Amino acid sequence: MDTKVALVTGASSGIGEATARKLKEIGYTVYGAARRVERMQQLAGAGIRTLAMDVTNDTSMQAGIEDIIARSGRIDVLVNNAGYGSYGAVEDVPATEARAQFEVNVFGAVRLIQLALPHMRAQRSGTIVNITSMGGKMHTPLGAWYHGTKFALEAISDCLRLEVRPFGIDVVVIEPGGIRTEWAGIAAGKLRETSGHGPYAAQADAMAESMVGEASRKRLSPPQLIADTIAKAVTARRPRTRYAVGFAAKPMIFMRGLLTDRAFDALMRTATGISKVA
Repeated sequence: MDTKVALVTGASSGIGEATARKLKEIGYTVYGAARRVERMQQLAGAGIRTLAMDVTNDTSMQAGIEDIIARSGRIDVLVNNAGYGSYGAVEDVPATEARAQFEVNVFGAVRLIQLALPHMRAQRSGTIVNITSMGGKMHTPLGAWYHGTKFALEAISDCLRLEVRPFGIDVVVIEPGGIRTEWAGIAAGKLRETSGHGPYAAQADAMAESMVGEASRKRLSPPQLIADTIAKAVTARRPRTRYAVGFAAKPMIFMRGLLTDRAFDALMRTATGISKVA
């Protein structure tokens, strides 16, 4: 049987890098995609094929899929990992930034799914892995647009799962909790830039500290945990539809289902520290 082929987006660091390495380790031909190929030199040295790909650029995505098919003749796994966290008060976030958040976290992922599906249908097999977040099942202060993208990708994944089942294609959602990557620093930086001055400044400072403070960093799970979970999912005969893994993922999702809206609001205000400032 031909070696199975996987595409991992956002492969230049964090979860994407760890996943590309793990899938290579278990025998896949792996294509790691990111905007900056120079950040994937170590992956290339490990035998992973690197692609320059911008998930906000349709031409770039089409070229990437065409390259994979031309070189390997198939695509068995698509891991939609590329994404970032844009935080800020709803009142403060410019429409351009809100759209950018959806372009990367939702529309880029969906477009790659559209491009990969004809090949998976022809094979009558394949697995699409969408990296959402525990934030796709719950909410935190000042994260409306980020959570909006993750809620959207959760819903899209559910609909897609129904549509592609007749073709032998699985759709898996990975819901990471707190993971030790660049994500928190980028999200905190966006938050301070957007709402660090003005009426939401005190909340923004408290929320940013809850993301990048020393106490938070110590509790974060390693990205390898997510990579191992993805490997487990794509090699399973019948993978679960969802895997909640990483720091706080399972308990927070459980609490969101258990508590009323106002009770969960109170929990979030306390957990993020904004109850002390607002």
